[in-house]
Amino acid sequence: MDNQSETRDFLATRRAKITPEQAGLPVYGGNRRVPGLRRGEVAMLAGVSVEYYTRLERGNLSGVSEGVLEALARALQLDEAEQAHLFDLARAASTSRRPQRRRATAQPVRASIQLMLDAITNAPAFVRNGRLDILAANQLGYALYSEMYAGPVRPANHARFIFLDNRSYGFYPDWDRAANDTVAILRTEAGRDPYDRGLTDLVGELSTRSEEFRTRWAAHNVRQHYTGIKHLRHPVVGDLHLLYEALELPADDGLSLLVYAAEPGSTTADALRLLASWAATQQSETRAEAEPEQPQPSAATRSGQAPLQQ
Repeated sequence: MDNQSETRDFLATRRAKITPEQAGLPVYGGNRRVPGLRRGEVAMLAGVSVEYYTRLERGNLSGVSEGVLEALARALQLDEAEQAHLFDLARAASTSRRPQRRRATAQPVRASIQLMLDAITNAPAFVRNGRLDILAANQLGYALYSEMYAGPVRPANHARFIFLDNRSYGFYPDWDRAANDTVAILRTEAGRDPYDRGLTDLVGELSTRSEEFRTRWAAHNVRQHYTGIKHLRHPVVGDLHLLYEALELPADDGLSLLVYAAEPGSTTADALRLLASWAATQQSETRAEAEPEQPQPSAATRSGQAPLQQ
């Protein structure tokens, strides 16, 4: 990702969202050539010169102090995720030496993490990275996202599923919200780690193949994804309303553990039990198909008699 253009577009889109009335500024005249605030108005609200703010909005955040960034966040009325994204962009711009763009490689999941996932038996759980690849899951996690795993690409990826697989429209009852959240999470990750080659490749693929993705990516919205409720429609068990928590794994940079749970006694709790039964059946059938067929003993052998000598 190009940090300078990311910064320029992010600040410009945030400025366009704030009206003078929202900022508590008087409005003189009826014709304004720009949506939202003018650069001079943002500069005044942030307590910096117009020339300095213009430099910032051109994408040059190198060396900007935390105090200026905080003042800018207040002027633009940034939420928590947007402010964190601004600081990420400034951190990347201030790196003295631009790191070499890393190749996209498979990210291993430690055996102890998989054991932990498998120990969670009553709730779907999985580990993902910042670009929304599912790297490991428990049995219920794989069952919950069986539609995603129906596709051929590995590792399975939330964004690729939503924008490139028509099954996602049935799986997410509120598809627009899921699409917006997904792009906002990827945009947040792009600010946190702009040199991730895998993320750059994924964004390039989705931008080329999906107009829905391109439109949302251009909005420069960001989002933190730690807790909430997901509404999914599974093809086997129907509607699910799941509480979710995302926990970062400190020993595995960039990886998060997500666990989905149902309210006790709810229809979703009943549906999860049905999903667990379906998953166990699917696993048994898969194992049976994978095992080689054993030769059947003759009638004489089954009866305990020695086979006849010819």
